[in-house]
Amino acid sequence: MEKKKTKAVALGKPAAGQCLCGKVGFEIDVPARWAWHDHSPSSRRAHGAAYATYVGSWRKRFRITRGKTSLARFEDEATKTVRSFCSNCGTPIAYERPRSPHMVNIPRALFSGRTGRQPLYHIAIEELQEWAYTGEPLVPLKGYPGVVWQRSKKKKRAEREGMV
Repeated sequence: MEKKKTKAVALGKPAAGQCLCGKVGFEIDVPARWAWHDHSPSSRRAHGAAYATYVGSWRKRFRITRGKTSLARFEDEATKTVRSFCSNCGTPIAYERPRSPHMVNIPRALFSGRTGRQPLYHIAIEELQEWAYTGEPLVPLKGYPGVVWQRSKKKKRAEREGMV
């Protein structure tokens, strides 16, 4: 099987993104600095998901292109981290950490195209939740187009009853 070739991101053309409602738009110069999956409890809660995938950009290469007045900020007093989000729809926009003052981290899912970096790293992998999907085989759910599920790991009936 031939491996599909991917197009390189054109240098000079920014990667753009926006929140769910579209009030806040932003862009970064590509390529992004790095990308990763964050399994920490704070990112899990901020995104309401098993983990958050971020793209890191130098602050000077990140721009809000619309909706700056629609941004709200939350600072965690204990960690001094700051999370910005759209005050209209609640979409997380940026995550900033005091130990990296020249960086801004943006949820990867908000970009409409390529950012020049693939998420190769995992932060706080020891926090991976037992209920998170980790690539197990999935099969179509009969009668529900577009829905797949993970079959139970129970042995087949014949095996349980000693018939095999």
